[in-house]
Amino acid sequence: MNQIPSPQALKKALKAQAKALGFDELSVSEPDLREASAHLKAWIAAGHHGEMAFMNTHQALRAEPGALHPGTVRVVSVRMPYLTHSTEAAQAQLDEHAQGYISRYALGRDYHKVLRGRLQQLADQLTALAGPFNYRVFSDSAPVLEVEIARQSGLGWRGKHTLLLNREGGSFFFLGEIFTDLPLAVDAPIDNHCGTCDACITICPTQALLGPYQLDARRCISYLTIELKSAIPEALRPLMGNRIYGCDDCQLVCPWNRFAKLSALPDFVTRPALKNVSLVTLFAWDEDRFNGELAGSAIRRIGHERWLRNIAVALGNGPATPEARSALAQRQNHPSELVREHVNWALQQLSE
Repeated sequence: MNQIPSPQALKKALKAQAKALGFDELSVSEPDLREASAHLKAWIAAGHHGEMAFMNTHQALRAEPGALHPGTVRVVSVRMPYLTHSTEAAQAQLDEHAQGYISRYALGRDYHKVLRGRLQQLADQLTALAGPFNYRVFSDSAPVLEVEIARQSGLGWRGKHTLLLNREGGSFFFLGEIFTDLPLAVDAPIDNHCGTCDACITICPTQALLGPYQLDARRCISYLTIELKSAIPEALRPLMGNRIYGCDDCQLVCPWNRFAKLSALPDFVTRPALKNVSLVTLFAWDEDRFNGELAGSAIRRIGHERWLRNIAVALGNGPATPEARSALAQRQNHPSELVREHVNWALQQLSE
């Protein structure tokens, strides 16, 4: 009978397997989430979660990993880079106001599927090393306080924009977890290296960052373009520029992202339909085209109606060209009241 490796040897082997699967780093924690759970509760009580009712559900599961997956004594955290081109290239596209800017994480294949599949492979390899064990993999797919868990594992520190930061990887990476009953050797948290920098707070177009580590999601462009199902508040629309799905401003300005590594995985490469494409072209997609071009994409989850809503706002903030006015005018009688309202707002913006 093969002897089971020690917790230290097991983790060392697991780190090597993770690298082979495209993860940049793997760390292990025995998380204590009481403080983070209290912070979340206060954040929700302040209403900063907006329409994201799911943030208010299953709080007990978020607070205790063993409640979410019985038997959990350790959490394996991994990070996987997703940036496939430089931050300078991303900024250049953001500055092209006639084009739609999409958060870099959503340009390729849906990350939930990519991470889940590779985490499962990692768990299978761990089974081969340690024998059968109790586990569950997560990829932003359950009530998991993944940034705090990753912070406690030493994968990085929480930046003032609330995202995880890493000295070698910046913040352009996904996080994933394996909850397990294996008593793996635990890693130590690392120091915060933000110092006095507040570039992320200053750059936020809608001032959604109320201060260090204080995000009001109701003002965040990622929330407005992805999570919000109703009309975008009129006062915030001019501040959104050409951002039609998510926002990367706080990451693009972060000095640590000078060290962000590019991903080698083809899954995250920009799909052709989204490469250097104009807002007018994207706005012309009907629902079938939207679903077809974005099959397997995280963007598809917002649906065609909100896609048009977002692009209408971007067109209203862009150049007042005949093409932009014509594209908007063709949607003035759209069946959706939500779309019509944003189209009419955009047309008014272009006529001023």
